[in-house]
Amino acid sequence: MRLASLIALFAASPLLLLADAPRADAACSTQGGPKRVPYGEAVQEARQAAEAVLARSGDEACLRGKLSNAMLLMSASCEASGEATPLCQLADSLAVRLQPLSLNEMDARAEEILGISAP
Repeated sequence: MRLASLIALFAASPLLLLADAPRADAACSTQGGPKRVPYGEAVQEARQAAEAVLARSGDEACLRGKLSNAMLLMSASCEASGEATPLCQLADSLAVRLQPLSLNEMDARAEEILGISAP
């Protein structure tokens, strides 16, 4: 599923009530929606997020946001570059997930990211 489909899904979803979403503190804050960066840069961001999850470099909510944002960035980059790698497929599947990942799921996805994106 590509970025245009993701946007349509989120726009049509009554489950996403952002007004009721918990607020992140300044240490977790991010800017805007998914941007498009070169594929290699998106892979690097995904690897850094995965490493942060496994190292527990922050609280659980911040790590979840970091991983989610990296997957949105990866999905947008894959769409822009025309890539269809296993990492792109994982990013697409995680980008449309409506339920937050548990800590164990984040660990498993982080290990998967590092495995399929190894240089």
